[in-house]
Amino acid sequence: MMKFDKDKLILGAAGPVLALVTSFVLTVLVLLATGLDPIEPIRLMIDNAGFADIQVLIVNQTGIYYLAALAVAIGFRMNLFNIGVDGQYRLAAMVSALVGASIELPGPLHILVIVVVAMLTGAFWAGIAGILKTTRGVSEVVSTIMLNAIATSLVAWLILPKNFGVQPEGSNNLTTGEISESGWFPGIDMGEGNGVIYGFTFVALALGVVYWFALNRTRFGFDLRATGASESAAQASGVDAKKMVLTAMLLSGALAGLAGMPTLLGDSHTYSLDFPVGVGFTAITIALLGRNHPVGILFASLLFAFLDKASSNLDVYGYPKEITKIMQGIIVIAVVVSYELVRRYGLRRQQQKVGEELAAGGAIKTDKEVAA
Repeated sequence: MMKFDKDKLILGAAGPVLALVTSFVLTVLVLLATGLDPIEPIRLMIDNAGFADIQVLIVNQTGIYYLAALAVAIGFRMNLFNIGVDGQYRLAAMVSALVGASIELPGPLHILVIVVVAMLTGAFWAGIAGILKTTRGVSEVVSTIMLNAIATSLVAWLILPKNFGVQPEGSNNLTTGEISESGWFPGIDMGEGNGVIYGFTFVALALGVVYWFALNRTRFGFDLRATGASESAAQASGVDAKKMVLTAMLLSGALAGLAGMPTLLGDSHTYSLDFPVGVGFTAITIALLGRNHPVGILFASLLFAFLDKASSNLDVYGYPKEITKIMQGIIVIAVVVSYELVRRYGLRRQQQKVGEELAAGGAIKTDKEVAA
């Protein structure tokens, strides 16, 4: 029978709850300081979330954030900070869109090729940082940030009309050309005017289950977590730490490459200048708030998707949409501070319990000596 650890559960939930409460309070204070009603924007967002079309947007955005946050979480479980998820995501979307628009294949095979190309591109871009870390000791934080900048420039160069880009007639936008219908991932039509739930959203949820199983029920997951906890200890027990670092970066990049697939295969069917950006950076906050657990990441993704999509018409009522950006920024700070406070409390609590157990053991021993 599995032992239920109440203290572990409470401490695990305390960090996210404290972060969310703190961010809410600080956001209210910011709105009060600017002379705005602190409660009305939240009420408006909740009302907006009651409309079916907004709900579809929230669900679709949740799937995108979920994939990107899983990519970040894999690195975090290895004590790696893959800051380059955004660059890996955009480059993978760009390259897979180019390949998808240039080939004609039967439906399932066409989709499979696009998805595989996206994963390989994301893994390749993240693998550069992994190789630099394992062979030269270069911090993955520095290398992935630099690779983000390189990816941005590379995408901008590739999409030029003189290279691989296409400029639609009468438009200033640049695209990679449209993927034929055989490469579209089917979704669920929610009715006229309500939009379509991306089919790839369900793939994202399935990958969350795979992530949990691989990390918690396989030898690979144990080695990955052990290496993240102590690279030297893992290496002493026979784990190839450098191989695990490189593998984690490759898997993280592959998942980052998939983060663009819901939009590419379910909506835009092309990569263009207005393709969503900043997904990878938001995913870092989501992974932290979700404690790198697939269920926690799912709820954090849903929260951020709600903040993004339900705030679309706040400016109509005189409230700046940037309120949600303030809330998201405050959540980042609150997560770091609250988790550190919870960690310190947990250590003190653990020390206290050990002291109590040692004291109880000493008392039992004394009673036995008296009885003897």
